[in-house]
Amino acid sequence: MERGGLSAAQVSRELNYESGLLGLSGRSADMRELLALEQGGDAGARLAIEIFCRRARHYVAAYMSELGGVDVIAFGGGIGEHSPQIRRRILRGFEWLGIELNGQANDASVGIDASIGAPNSRAALEVIRIDEASVLAGEAASLLRRPAQPAEIS
Repeated sequence: MERGGLSAAQVSRELNYESGLLGLSGRSADMRELLALEQGGDAGARLAIEIFCRRARHYVAAYMSELGGVDVIAFGGGIGEHSPQIRRRILRGFEWLGIELNGQANDASVGIDASIGAPNSRAALEVIRIDEASVLAGEAASLLRRPAQPAEIS
């Protein structure tokens, strides 16, 4: 803020809308677009995707360590449900742990609930459809059904 003369609102906008995949790629925050751009040789898209997958791999491995292993790794949400390429890249390198992807099942699983692990994988690998809008609507409805709390008087 000090060096760039930015307001708090401008910094908030930069952090919330101009960083992440868009900031890294310089082109888009949409993984579908980034994958297409990467196919065309776009280095920024390749960088954004690689960092995204490394961060996801990092967190999966960290949680596996904290838990002493896992029974299931589940992919959900927009990217997890619809991008076999990203699931493959996130799981790359977990073979030494006995976690193995079934490439054919993975490639065939777009937007559907599916098991994508190889038969001998030590952890089940699942694609789970998530209706995020319905979950949010349900949470909002439950908040609206709660009785209003009286304000505290000091």
